[in-house]
Amino acid sequence: MNDSELVEETIVFVKETLRGAEGGHDWFHIQRVFNNTLLLAKDENVSILVVSLSALLHDIADPKFHNGDESVGPRLAKEFLDSLNVADKVVKHVIDIIKNMSFKNSLDKNRKSFNTKELQVVQDADRLDAIGAIGIARAFNYGGFKNRELYNPAIAPNLKMTKEEYKKSAAPTINHFYEKLLLLKDKMNTETGKKIAEERHQFMLAYLKQFYEEWNGQL
Repeated sequence: MNDSELVEETIVFVKETLRGAEGGHDWFHIQRVFNNTLLLAKDENVSILVVSLSALLHDIADPKFHNGDESVGPRLAKEFLDSLNVADKVVKHVIDIIKNMSFKNSLDKNRKSFNTKELQVVQDADRLDAIGAIGIARAFNYGGFKNRELYNPAIAPNLKMTKEEYKKSAAPTINHFYEKLLLLKDKMNTETGKKIAEERHQFMLAYLKQFYEEWNGQL
């Protein structure tokens, strides 16, 4: 099986596995991250196969939907790739990326660092989908899925969360902007990612300004 066929088989697997998933973490999220990955990879010296498989499989079992268990996704991804007889070196790299790309892991100060250009590309691609217009839509979609408040002026954002506190947080969705989304611009790795993130960051700031004006009856 050549690289293109591997990618196509992976697309079929991911589409089927994520059928009926929450709207912010469904196949269309994966598709956008995959497209972002290919866009960013054009300007980077990376393995297209590794970044493609990593992008497609990175949310195959998001811990949020598996009681916080971070082992399910990497295990399912490895089982699938092994079933296609993907080279061990490629499988290991893909699994390492899946294990290390999430924002919450950056809150774990004791975590052993892992960093490759492939990780940087896929991480940027995923983070781009968390900001801007779609990022806002995804945040409120997930907040609704979890029955969270839109905003509560009495609950301040927690800017010093540990990884475990972040995983257990049930704060209003607006707080998520300050606890994650507005921080992503300065965490981008690639030059192309940084440029795209800056525009989307400004869009979120404009949205928040409008939100507060409407909330406070200023319009």
